[in-house]
Amino acid sequence: MQQKPFFRQTNRQKEGIFFESKINPWDRQMTQEEKDKLYSDAERLLSVYNEFSPVKDGNNFDKEATKNCILKMNQAAIENQDECKAFSAWMEESAFFTSPASTRFHGNFEGGLALHSLTVTRQALLVTKPFMENYFLSPAAKKFTEKYTVSASDIYISAIAHDFCKADVYKTEWHNTKDIFGNRKKTPVYKTKTDTRTLGHGNESVLRVLEIMPSLIKKRPVLEAISRHMGFSDLSETESYNYTNFLDNPLVMLIQFADQSAAQWYDC
Repeated sequence: MQQKPFFRQTNRQKEGIFFESKINPWDRQMTQEEKDKLYSDAERLLSVYNEFSPVKDGNNFDKEATKNCILKMNQAAIENQDECKAFSAWMEESAFFTSPASTRFHGNFEGGLALHSLTVTRQALLVTKPFMENYFLSPAAKKFTEKYTVSASDIYISAIAHDFCKADVYKTEWHNTKDIFGNRKKTPVYKTKTDTRTLGHGNESVLRVLEIMPSLIKKRPVLEAISRHMGFSDLSETESYNYTNFLDNPLVMLIQFADQSAAQWYDC
């Protein structure tokens, strides 16, 4: 039975205020009601994660629990049911659930990409309230909050889709190695496919998620968070000139923190 999404329109949205031709839904400050909803929805998404508890101890994880957790969180976070089905279908039809997260570093094992993406999502949701409360108190918020209205759904999509570019780009090679007893064995080694073509790490993920969820074209802050989640390391010289402008977007900062903490603290 498909879980009903808990992200609902606010009273202002139901009254059609956001859909007047002269009003951009991002060009307004968040109300206290919307902030409270953001925090409660983040907690509800975390409760779905805790229901499955895919990571048992350390890096021991259940691949099936990871997959089922993500699919259920998709249903909870994505209100448009057609896009939700397309989002989940893409994950299952691509190598999202079987690909590694890297060739040599964090999550370099089968299923590592899904685990890394889910861990990034958890990290982002865990700190949503203190992070955003701190942001709302900052001088930057007084200047930029009118541009960025954040929902738990936005955080979820930014986090779970930030590395969509990595699905289907790795191949497995088998190398001859020896175990601690000197016995020969075949060891899988991941390599990037030589015919891979991308528009850049973050931007390729943006392209993929837009192909799945066209409505995100209206949510530039989400696309910025996915595009710039690598910080300076994935930018051309020209792009680096205006990089700091993206840091006004709290989603960019949140996903960068979640991504780095997942990789460095949890090695996945």
